[in-house]
Amino acid sequence: MFQARGEKHWVIPDGYIPPTSSGELISHESICVLNCSSEEALIRCTIFFEDREPMEDIVVVVPGRRTKHIRTSSLQKDGAPIPVGVPYAIEVRSDIPVIVQYSRLDATQPENALMSTIAYPLKG
Repeated sequence: MFQARGEKHWVIPDGYIPPTSSGELISHESICVLNCSSEEALIRCTIFFEDREPMEDIVVVVPGRRTKHIRTSSLQKDGAPIPVGVPYAIEVRSDIPVIVQYSRLDATQPENALMSTIAYPLKG
């Protein structure tokens, strides 16, 4: 059995899916979850907005000893995706400790920009 590593609660304050792309690459964001444990991780995401109620309890499963790259544009609640061009924040909760990274590819202009950072872990 492999032991879980990381934290159970993570926050990404700056989410934004760019509404346009130029060239061959599509602007997008990803939540990358690493599950070092032998058991699967049950991930629950909440998406917070400035001007509307959150999208809560979006469930994703990450198998044991695997990584999962979750495009935020694929996350839906009751058939509704996260709107593009709207600022938001992400709360990630897991039933076991995991490691969470966040990446954004901004292809709104020919000079693409890629940003990646570890999400903020909340202890306890």
